[in-house]
Parts: sequence; C-alpha cells; structure tokens
Amino acid sequence: MTFALPKWTLVIHGGAGSMTRDNLRAEEDQAARAALSAALDAGAFILRDGGAALDAVQAAVRVLEDDPHFNAGRGSVFTAEGRIECDAAIMSGSDLNAGAVAGVRATRNPIALAREVMDRSTHVFLAGAGADSFGRAHDIEAAEPEWFETAERRRQLDEILADPDLPFDSAMKYGTVGAVAVDADGHVAAATSTGGLTGKKWGRVGDSPLIGAGTYADDRAAAVSCTGAGEYFIRLGVAHEICARVRLGGWNIEDAADTLIAELGDMGGKGGVIVVSPDGSGGWAFNTRAMYRAMATHETAPEIAIYGDE
Repeated sequence: MTFALPKWTLVIHGGAGSMTRDNLRAEEDQAARAALSAALDAGAFILRDGGAALDAVQAAVRVLEDDPHFNAGRGSVFTAEGRIECDAAIMSGSDLNAGAVAGVRATRNPIALAREVMDRSTHVFLAGAGADSFGRAHDIEAAEPEWFETAERRRQLDEILADPDLPFDSAMKYGTVGAVAVDADGHVAAATSTGGLTGKKWGRVGDSPLIGAGTYADDRAAAVSCTGAGEYFIRLGVAHEICARVRLGGWNIEDAADTLIAELGDMGGKGGVIVVSPDGSGGWAFNTRAMYRAMATHETAPEIAIYGDE
C-alpha cells in the first residue's frame, strides 16, 4: 500500500529592511537564520502531520515572537515613552474569520492573544489594556515588561531620541514577523506580529494588526502577511488588494505581489510581502535591500534567505 504525503506550503518572514552583509554582523546573520529555521520547523511539523494552516502560522510566529532578534514579542522596539506595545493579527481563509490586537503590553505572545480573540470572542480587534485584560480572563500567558526588553532595542531608542531626524531606514534593522500557509485541505491562513516603529508616539498602530492592510487570508485567492512602512500598506490595503487581484482579476500571486510592492514604492513606501495560494504556490516580494524570509513545502527542502541577492 502506498501512502501519499500531505501537500502543504509554509512561508515566513522576519521583517524587511536595510540589512547588508556589511552592516549585519556574522553572529546576527547566523542567529536570524537559526530562528527562521526553528519557526519553519514549528509550522512544518503541524502541516506535515496533516494539521491546519491556521495552527501552523500561529506556531511559526510564536517562535519568532520569543526570539529577541526580531521586532515582535520579546525584542520588540520601544515607544518614545520607553514602553513596549505589541500588535498582532491572524486570519483563516476558509471562513474569513480573524482576530487582532494592538498596543498590548502584558501578553507574552500577542499572536496567541489574537487567536483567542478570533476563537473566543464576538469581536475582531481589541486594543490596549482591554486586550491584555481579555488575555488574562482567558488564561493567555502574561509577561512583565522586563521580559520584552533588550539592550539593543534600548540603544536604538536612545539613538532615535538623540537625533529625531534620523532616516526611517536606520531603525529597520529587524522587523515585523509573519507566516502564511496552505494545508493539505487547501485552506490558507496568515499571521503577523510586531512591536511597531522605534520611538512611535501617540498610540500609533501600523498595518500589521489591520485585517486587509498587513494581514489577510481567503481560500478563494491567497494568504498574505506584510512588513515595512505600515502607513503605506494601510493606504494601499496591500494584503487585501493582492487577494482581490487574484480572486477578481485572475492574476497569479507572483504578479499580484510584485505589482503591489511596485505601487508601494511609487508612493515612497518600503517593505515586503509573503504570499501563498490554495494551489500550493508561495513566495515573496520586497523593495528593500533585504528581507528575512524562509519557505518550505511538502516536496522541497527549506529555503532560508536574508539579502536581496539570495
């Protein structure tokens, strides 16, 4: 008797930015690749066993949230006031169900909280102290502020505060994390998590937790997770727009992703996207020097890359 392996695809990212082989130390390069590999393994383990894309993207993102080399969960950037405020979103393509949180300060894994909002509330988006309170009420693991903080993020804040005119790119050494997947049943899902911008003020929220801007999944089209200059992704509705061009215009995901990133660039925005479709195709597009990224499928070896020429 012959047993067929489940068909699946998983794509993850750890942010797009100005990293080069010259400004990224060898140990940072190695640590980032190791974290991407661990996240890929966590999601692939679920998909390989016939599990759901939704569970796989959550598992992958959680690994990256726990790794201090990325701007999500532990290792998130500081606000101008010296706090850490995290955003996250998750979406299921099979039923368009979604959950999102913004400005959370006491939840260890924001992506777990977003999933709980999706599964156990009548709402889609919770913010601030209310979101953290919802997490405590539903036994989502909490964490003290010190758990999120790293010396490197504090140094970056000090640099920004000392020179408010510093170019945006200088604070994009690490960034938002995300995952998209399609499982053996052809269902897609997307998840995104971030600490936002270094030195952000006034409760600023970017695209990551906004369904349709930085995160979107639809079995009729694709799953998308974005990273970069959030204000531009919001204005273009990038994640939903990619899906709309696939679903309504008949585009393939590669052309849709490339075109939206080109349009983003025309507006002055920088960043990238990861995309996967129900047929199993997946990949990325970005207009920055580099993007932390990785992909695995049921039939290919893991691919892990950082720089634009990889």
